[in-house]
Amino acid sequence: MTRTRWRPWALLAICVLAAVLYGWTLGSAGWGNAYYSAAVKSMSQSFTHFLFASFDPAGVVTVDKPPMGLWPQVLSVWIFGYSGWAVLLPQVIAGVAAVFLLHRTVRHWAGEHVALLAALVFALTPITVAINQDNNPDTLLVLLLVAAAYALTRAVQHGIPAGSTTRWLLLAAFLIGCGFLTKMLQAWIVVPVFLAAYLVAGIGTVRRRIADLVAAAGMLVVSSFWWVAVVDLWPGEKPYIGGSTDGSALDLVLGYNGLGRIFGRGAGGGPGGGTPPPGVEAPSGMMGGGGFGGTAGPLRMFNEQNGGQISWLLPLCAVVLIVVAVTVFRRGVSGQVRAGWVLWGGWLLVTGAVFSFAEGIFHPYYTTMLAPAVAAVSAAGARELWQRYRAPGFLWLLLPWAVAGTAVWAFALTSRDTGWQGWTRWAVAGIGGFAVLALVIGRLPRGVLVRRLGAVAAVAGLLLTPAVWSAEKAFAGTAGAMNGTNPTAGPATAGMSGRDGLRLGPGGQAPGGASGGGQPPGGPQGGAQVPNGGPPPGGGLRLGTGGGFGGRGTELTAEQRKILDYANAHSRGAQIVLAVEGGSMGASAFLINSEVTVIGMGGFSGGDPAPSVDQLTRWKAEGKLAFVLSEGPGGRGGRGGATGRATWIEQNCKLVDPGAYGGTATGPKLYSCLT
Repeated sequence: MTRTRWRPWALLAICVLAAVLYGWTLGSAGWGNAYYSAAVKSMSQSFTHFLFASFDPAGVVTVDKPPMGLWPQVLSVWIFGYSGWAVLLPQVIAGVAAVFLLHRTVRHWAGEHVALLAALVFALTPITVAINQDNNPDTLLVLLLVAAAYALTRAVQHGIPAGSTTRWLLLAAFLIGCGFLTKMLQAWIVVPVFLAAYLVAGIGTVRRRIADLVAAAGMLVVSSFWWVAVVDLWPGEKPYIGGSTDGSALDLVLGYNGLGRIFGRGAGGGPGGGTPPPGVEAPSGMMGGGGFGGTAGPLRMFNEQNGGQISWLLPLCAVVLIVVAVTVFRRGVSGQVRAGWVLWGGWLLVTGAVFSFAEGIFHPYYTTMLAPAVAAVSAAGARELWQRYRAPGFLWLLLPWAVAGTAVWAFALTSRDTGWQGWTRWAVAGIGGFAVLALVIGRLPRGVLVRRLGAVAAVAGLLLTPAVWSAEKAFAGTAGAMNGTNPTAGPATAGMSGRDGLRLGPGGQAPGGASGGGQPPGGPQGGAQVPNGGPPPGGGLRLGTGGGFGGRGTELTAEQRKILDYANAHSRGAQIVLAVEGGSMGASAFLINSEVTVIGMGGFSGGDPAPSVDQLTRWKAEGKLAFVLSEGPGGRGGRGGATGRATWIEQNCKLVDPGAYGGTATGPKLYSCLT
């Protein structure tokens, strides 16, 4: 094999590694995020449900995201049938495709060796492994943004025709727009970085560059907002847009998925904004306080929730970016090289800053959007530091210092929970110490072999712990997701902490009807488990009728199955057999496991005004609604837009005796709305 023919095989090996890590649990991973999996089933049943991303088969309310992140999953279900592995398969494919595309992008910028290292770092990032085993939209978002980076990199290549430059730039804008239709304004975080990278490249006249950017801006707006326009201008009946305050997609863009994410409670509508329910203190890490990602601030990416997911190589990246900032704009550096550093360095800094200081809902898995930039900057930076290490002068010290600092940080991260893979901290300390010593000795005359050993040890040592975390997540499935809604890698406490997790208000109540008891309603038969097998430090979660955050919320309990069978047998041909109160946490299991028309009331968190009281009244008058499963005004049904529904149910429907379907008096309440 020649010196170059091994490279395609190396890339293939990295892609295979990624496929194994992301797809190992494909047949046993369940349904991922039950909220989205239930919606995929509904979306596969009609074109309008597909277009709007309807959560339920009756088209009452949509998911609280645009539909593109779910479209590949629906296509997979159309091909293979509705199953958990069919829903998750597109995520594995998209994850591997992102690794491949990152390699091709970095190769055009920094060469083959750097590209291979970047692809390996990306594939082994713990949070990327976790999210690619799930069906949240972040996997597709990352793929689209990496593809956009590839298009931009091609657009700033010297020597290509001007028309090709424009076409590549338009493609980059289009792909970012597709990212917008996957997770809305989060995709636009990198837009200023792409703009700066194109301007830095200096290709063509100023007039030509401005004209290209104007055309790209038009493409970005059209590709981002066509769905918003279609939804809001739709002339016929349509589902309520989940997460919005007025049922419009534009409100979802500007509110819950826009300003509400940045500025927190009160800046946007939907579940992420507004005032918390009575008796609930909005926790740092829940409503308006950053999700499960900890308190907003400059150190958020390094805290207990996010540090082990993404921060392993951030000390190395910091050293690299400081060095590059001083040297990259000197004479003799090509515009393409400058553009690459602006693109990847800017991606890391701008996205990291937005994530760090965002006051709205924030989950650790959002940090997977940083992974491509971390991989590119650390890989290209390793080469930069290696070049300075081999050159005369004192700058050779930068490499051993960067290796030492990154190893120390890995030791500190692992030391936070020594009961989980604690051996890796000593392994990193030993390998890192050897690497630093070898690099120092390698500066001596005839130290070529030693310095090469030091370089290999440095790469192995710095990737060891993230690789272990990723492998443990891939093969053992530890640190499972809270019903797929908060996937993380690492120890079982990853993604939550006693300081920044749920803070319970009076009576032990947490947002959305959760409580600190750690016991599902109705005891162990209530159909749910608390996250990761036990309550989070400082308080547990009380779950709703369908399983709530934790455990296997996609499985119906024996009592829930009896309720569903009873409702179906006594529905008298009603269009809607069962309406389940309690948001997606109450309804997802029924939607996934039922072939009759079951709807979830209230959107994701139960607070959306869908169906409205007027809609319920019409359904009852027309005989369309058979049964409602509700906890009543005192339960989850008593908050937000669901308050009126709970009262309406009490006044207009008849409570069914639990003995009629073999239920228990302490279980959820079934109401008959048939006349």
